[in-house]
Amino acid sequence: MVTAAALPTPASLRGAALAAAARGEPLVVMTTLKGCVYCELVRNNYLAPMRREGLVVAVQLDVQDRQSTLQGFAGDTTTPADQARAWKARFTPTVMFFGPGGQELAERLVGVAVPDFYGEYLDARLVEARAQLKKR
Repeated sequence: MVTAAALPTPASLRGAALAAAARGEPLVVMTTLKGCVYCELVRNNYLAPMRREGLVVAVQLDVQDRQSTLQGFAGDTTTPADQARAWKARFTPTVMFFGPGGQELAERLVGVAVPDFYGEYLDARLVEARAQLKKR
C-alpha cells in the first residue's frame, strides 16, 4: 500500500508552482486530512501514480497542520491549515490547479462524488489547467 508520503508537502507554494510551470504544468494541490478514506483514494489511485510517472506536479496540504511553515504564493509565511482556510477549501479532498502566480487555472475537484468517474474529472481539469497555463 502507498502511504501519504507519496505526495510531498511543499515548503514553498511559489517555488513548487514555478518549478511546475517551468515544465509546462500546473501545480496540483490536494487538501488532505488524516483518516480521510477519500483522500487516500485520490492520493493512492490518481495523484501519486501520476506523479511517479512524471505526468503531474502534485503536493498535499494537511488541513489540520498548524505546526509546519509554508511559504505562500506571495512570499508570505503561513501554515498548511491557514492556507487551506484562506482558499476556503473546507472539504477533503479538494484538488486545486495553480499557475506560478497562485491563480487557479481550472475548477476545483471537491470531494469524490462518483469514484468511477473521478479519473475523467481529474483529466478534464488537467487539460483545462494546462490550456490556461499556456495562455499566460
